[in-house]
Amino acid sequence: MAFRDDVLAAARPARVRDVPRAPSGGYHPSPADWRDEVLYFLLPDRFSDGGEGGRPLLNRADLGAARPAPAGATGWRWDRWAQSGSERWQGGTIRGITSKLDYLKGLGATALWVGPVFKQRGHLDSYHGYGIQDFLDVDPRFGTRQDLVELVAAAHAAGLRVILDIIFNHSGANFDYRVGGHTESEPGYRPWPGFYPDVAWRDGAGGLRDAVAGPDDGVWPEELQALGCYTRAGTGNLGAGDLGDSHAEHKRTDFLTLRDFNFDPPGPGAPDARALNLLARCYAHWIALTDCDGFRLDTLKHVSFEQARNFCGAIKEFAGRLGKLDFFLVGEVAGGDFAQNRYLEVLGMNLNAALDIGEMRLTLSSVAKGLVPPEQYFRGFDPGSAVFGSHRNVGRHHVSILDDHDHVFGAKVRFSADAASAHQVAAGVALQLFTLGVPCVYAGTEQGLAGPEAAARPFLPGWGGSDRYLREAMFGPAHPRRSGRAGIGGAATDPNEPGFGPFGTTGHHCFDPNFPTYRRIAAMGVVRKRYRALRAGRQYQRPTSVLGGGFALPGGGELAAWSRVLDDEEAVCVLNTHGTAARGADVIVDVGLSPPGSELTVVLNTAEAGGAEPGPHRVGTKLRVQAAADGTAFVEVRNVGPSECLVFLNHP
Repeated sequence: MAFRDDVLAAARPARVRDVPRAPSGGYHPSPADWRDEVLYFLLPDRFSDGGEGGRPLLNRADLGAARPAPAGATGWRWDRWAQSGSERWQGGTIRGITSKLDYLKGLGATALWVGPVFKQRGHLDSYHGYGIQDFLDVDPRFGTRQDLVELVAAAHAAGLRVILDIIFNHSGANFDYRVGGHTESEPGYRPWPGFYPDVAWRDGAGGLRDAVAGPDDGVWPEELQALGCYTRAGTGNLGAGDLGDSHAEHKRTDFLTLRDFNFDPPGPGAPDARALNLLARCYAHWIALTDCDGFRLDTLKHVSFEQARNFCGAIKEFAGRLGKLDFFLVGEVAGGDFAQNRYLEVLGMNLNAALDIGEMRLTLSSVAKGLVPPEQYFRGFDPGSAVFGSHRNVGRHHVSILDDHDHVFGAKVRFSADAASAHQVAAGVALQLFTLGVPCVYAGTEQGLAGPEAAARPFLPGWGGSDRYLREAMFGPAHPRRSGRAGIGGAATDPNEPGFGPFGTTGHHCFDPNFPTYRRIAAMGVVRKRYRALRAGRQYQRPTSVLGGGFALPGGGELAAWSRVLDDEEAVCVLNTHGTAARGADVIVDVGLSPPGSELTVVLNTAEAGGAEPGPHRVGTKLRVQAAADGTAFVEVRNVGPSECLVFLNHP
């Protein structure tokens, strides 16, 4: 497209008013239904640098071989490995993501949720990408605007979509406050309508100055340098105040050391500053330039209902003009299931979905590990109807999360950290893929990333409470980047520190398409794509009978069973939630769709896909529907291996 070529041939716009108008039409269309997609979330710095071919695949049976002594040490240093993961860029790039599209497509992913790639403050090591300094440029550690455009184009050519992670609640730590003749980074909170009247801008090296002079100073685009664009309320409590109060403390405070945007009407010192509109125009430009398919909205809880609705509406309208009629907007709403449902209710059609990062994520994990009855998970979908069960459309509005990069609820460790087997995480993914919602797999889940083994954890600072252990670098860098601005550049690695590789290692990658967990998830993805009932059907948890007892909803550690029903199709899913023992039961099916004497066909057996003993229900096996004395229709399911999943269909 000529527009894209012209934009990339020029320097990034310095001002929002310099952003060129995008022509209508000619863009990659939205999917017919986002429930058809399987998202894969990755942090660019921790995913791939494209150089895995030059590193060996990690041998999980000999992790010690990938733990060399760092320079100046006599043995492996857990503290330095942990520090590297907490404070340093590891070197993942946009081109690295592009190099792994075949790996992701083979897994069954259909849409990539890419963590923020926008330019960060150069003197800081904010590898996560959530502290933006320039809203119209890509961070040079990740690559260039051209690299991002090429990633989206390559993804589209491979049949994949791309969702960009964006931040419009706050900027990076681009200024300090002037308070009583000195500067402070985190002064105390000033309640509405209070604010700090003066600031000192950060320069490219992290020093303070009165004015923004160059592209590495302060914040860009230029219009965001107006002080009225920021609440300037200081540092308060991110959880304080009522959810619906637009002036609540949690909506005005700086987000840790970041700087909170002001979306109220123009304020003192900035009569023409309208930050919300400026940011919407910045992100609209990224849609036009990259042809991306959606945005994940960071910290949505920390803007008011009206502000969120206005921002989302502007983005939806712009994307619609380009021909993206269902540009995906998914919100991160911390504060639990109630908060996310409230934002969905108020924003309506302006917000597609919310991330299930609250209590629902913890329940999903507990059911997959057999710790609680499956009913606790299925009850979370119930709209209150005892007749219709879980309505199929509720799945449009929730993105299912098993693991992610910060676990705002619960311990900050991956599902696999205390799993009963290497593939138990696949049981959690089975619940994601085959129940209502848009499933999202976090990078490394398919490889069972879990942090170091239990014996090493006493040596790890903050284990269970630090985000770093959720963010191992899959590509296994030998060394991190140098700290600060010294880390910008292709060869800017630090030879004195270990890279933050998987399972507490360095110098070894773990992109293994033959790993049994990867193979199980890939097989589930194939079946989900093949049968629409698994994506859009109504959902009913099924009672089971064990050892001839009465039919009832099972307890934790037993077979969980549910049906997805679409017109005359019934897909019966059976999951062994026990992590170490096989399970069996009689499972109720719909007597109208699968009457006694008919047959259901096995279309998935994860044990078979993963190379384990498949038991009696190999793919292609027929299960005859039987009738109980009261006419209840059921099938006999036997010897399902630990954490394995089966799917049967009446019309395969």
